[in-house]
Amino acid sequence: MKKMFLIFTLLGFSFAANAGEKMQDFTLKSNQGKNIRLSELRGQVVMLNFWASWCGPCVQEMPVLEKIYQRYSATGFVILGVNNDLTEEKAGEFLKERPVSFPIVYDPDLEVRNRFKEYSGMPVSIFVDCDGNINEIHRGYKKARGDDKKYIAKVKELIRACSA
Repeated sequence: MKKMFLIFTLLGFSFAANAGEKMQDFTLKSNQGKNIRLSELRGQVVMLNFWASWCGPCVQEMPVLEKIYQRYSATGFVILGVNNDLTEEKAGEFLKERPVSFPIVYDPDLEVRNRFKEYSGMPVSIFVDCDGNINEIHRGYKKARGDDKKYIAKVKELIRACSA
């Protein structure tokens, strides 16, 4: 089995994550001065939001995410903004203009993002339930489509499920 995995890896195949599956653990450097390991957030609802400084929809989405985080963080909800810029400096410049209080983690090699590469474009949001399972994968952001309301509904749904 290990040989087969190695062969698939060498040939460029990857094992993508999908809704309903357990989210693979990862540890990434954070803008808050420490590494964040996803498994340490078990028991909370987690929204992984993949973004980059060059992404137009990310500019629109970031203040919405901050409002959602401010409203629901005390109820067992956390957002991890997974930055996919090549350098932390690019992310820092972006965040100076659009500050957020939720943790930003850096994925410059796209190690975590590539688990979801079939969901092209940016932003991509992955909702992980309190048991560490991928509940939903949301691609893009459009206010006109009601994405902010969809995010809030999903967060409430997952928080209620954790409390049950």
